[in-house]
Amino acid sequence: MRKPLILALALAALSGTALAKAPEPAKKIDPKVFYNGRWIEIGRRPMFITNGCVAGTTDYRRTGDLTVAVTDGCRRDTPTGKPVILQGQGTIMDPGTNAKLRVRYNALITWDYWVLDRADDYSWFISADPTLKNLWIYTRKAPTPEALKGLIGRAKALGYDTDKLEFPTPPVE
Repeated sequence: MRKPLILALALAALSGTALAKAPEPAKKIDPKVFYNGRWIEIGRRPMFITNGCVAGTTDYRRTGDLTVAVTDGCRRDTPTGKPVILQGQGTIMDPGTNAKLRVRYNALITWDYWVLDRADDYSWFISADPTLKNLWIYTRKAPTPEALKGLIGRAKALGYDTDKLEFPTPPVE
């Protein structure tokens, strides 16, 4: 299962990218707080590599001042389905702001993630790659419908077409 996921990530990375650039991150990040523990994927732009992927999570563990171990995971088709895991090593690309993370998953796949906005209490964040193509919404716990509506509004205010977001079933808590 790992080889198809790696191939899918490579194809997604090589696919056409938007010409427009994502907005710059709005807030500095405390890496000790942000790059620590589990985040739950609440919303995302559809990608080939996420077809059938639900209950998505990203786990961060700091390994140095500017480095982070990253474990992305999901379940195939249902929240109790077969786990799919992809591990990488992240490097903070903007020391001081700490909102741009480059993750090398393997020799072929490297992905840049920008944290465009976040809660002051680090309960949620909105990230994207440097284009206006891919977008993710993460929280520490499942949001209320009102909170989700607010996060979607924030993503729209950043310039994203939120009508294209999908909301996979969250992990079983």
